[in-house]
Amino acid sequence: MSTDVIMPQLGDSVSEGTVSKWLKREGEKVAQFDPLLEVSGDKIDTEIPAPVSGVVLKIMTPVGQLVTAGVCLAVIGEAETEIAEKQSEEPTQHVVALQKPIATNGHVVEYTGYVSPVVARMVAEHQLDLGQIVGTGRDGRVTKKDVEGYLATTPVSLAEGNSSPQNTTGEINPAPTKPALKTEMVTELPSKQPVSIPQGAGELVPLTPMRRTIAEHMVRSKLQTAPHVTTVFEFDMSAVMTRREANKETFAKQGVNLTLTAYFAVATVEALQSKRYLNAQWTDEGIFLHNVVNLGMAVAMDDGLIVPVIKNAGDLNLMGMARAVNDLATRARAKQLKGDEVQGGTFTITNHGVSGSLLATPIINQPQSGILGIGMMEKRVKVINDMIAIRPCCYVTLTFDHRVADGATGDAFMQQLKDRIENWQ
Repeated sequence: MSTDVIMPQLGDSVSEGTVSKWLKREGEKVAQFDPLLEVSGDKIDTEIPAPVSGVVLKIMTPVGQLVTAGVCLAVIGEAETEIAEKQSEEPTQHVVALQKPIATNGHVVEYTGYVSPVVARMVAEHQLDLGQIVGTGRDGRVTKKDVEGYLATTPVSLAEGNSSPQNTTGEINPAPTKPALKTEMVTELPSKQPVSIPQGAGELVPLTPMRRTIAEHMVRSKLQTAPHVTTVFEFDMSAVMTRREANKETFAKQGVNLTLTAYFAVATVEALQSKRYLNAQWTDEGIFLHNVVNLGMAVAMDDGLIVPVIKNAGDLNLMGMARAVNDLATRARAKQLKGDEVQGGTFTITNHGVSGSLLATPIINQPQSGILGIGMMEKRVKVINDMIAIRPCCYVTLTFDHRVADGATGDAFMQQLKDRIENWQ
């Protein structure tokens, strides 16, 4: 008797992940509900528990393999004789390279299978023909690694689907250029560029799934997708600091730490509800304005950065917002977030000032249109009503997608946010 360990659905919108670590080896005993392996999703590492007690008879998916919900990850049983039986079986639903059927004209037939949103985006960006790519996923599905491998071994002009049409004289016309797909390939991650690593001069640290995901997102946002522009305002935090001092004990009695982030979150949501073009995303058909604010909140971790999302943030008052901020930050650092909790954000806040940074220009978290950066608060000398005064101040930046909004819109958003913070009631 043996039991298959099945890849679960990590969330309502998360149906695949990469095996990042096996916590048990073949032949090792495991108790029911003990962690068996870790699967990395979109910057989220999820432990998959053993469904039953027994011995790990066979590991079906190696580290680094992209798997979808429903795939068998391992086999657990009791009798040692079952190991040989399982080893002799063909793992047809795992890493099996299935060549697409060849049509009579010698070309690969049209691909009609399922692809993930990540693969769909890569195909659209590089104008690929899925029928030309050998899929190694379940039932021959084309995966992200398949597309990356194809791009690495195929000339750029072919990978992009460009051709050189002939004119009526038989001469070859140059293919039209596409500014978004330049041949210098700035879209490639540094790890994929040919570099010479000095021998004995340092240490090469392998990329973690989280670091690779962050790198891919940042390159795609800054270099491939959105023209970034940043506006900078200085905020006087006197009113908020006075209100926080008066209320933090009351909040603490209810188990809530009242942070400055909560104030900024509430004020940001109010400004987004008024200036909807910052709570939007660019599409080729038009600018999509979100009806609700799902507020992303950047949380620094030892091995990277993660952005949990406060869903329907407009429904929360200051107490509710502070509670949500505390909860998500705590669980993010403890790696206890669910896949859905880092999905669906419409705007992001990053409080980089907690590490001493005065000013920063954060990169937009795609497919959002803006991100707010909050610098370190410090006392500064100000001239108020022609008198010298000392006020707690911080620099606040708004980086936004210039395709979606112009400077006047960004500044109007920031001015409303500034008025709310400086006149908190």
